[in-house]
Amino acid sequence: MWYEIIPSFAIIVGAMTVPTVAMYYVQKGISGNPYRRNLTNRWERLMYTRDMRLTGDAYKTKGLEAIPDK
Repeated sequence: MWYEIIPSFAIIVGAMTVPTVAMYYVQKGISGNPYRRNLTNRWERLMYTRDMRLTGDAYKTKGLEAIPDK
């Protein structure tokens, strides 16, 4: 019958959902922020290093008050 596919469907859905949910908590535990930054291209790497240099934390948004006056 049609209901015999429910266990295998649940296994497939669970196997696809667990890594996504687990990475949310792993990233939150490691960096304090559940969302990773994509550093695959040069522009993103430059923006990451700029944020680290100016504010000390690349994941927390800060405004112009975080940039020191010269």
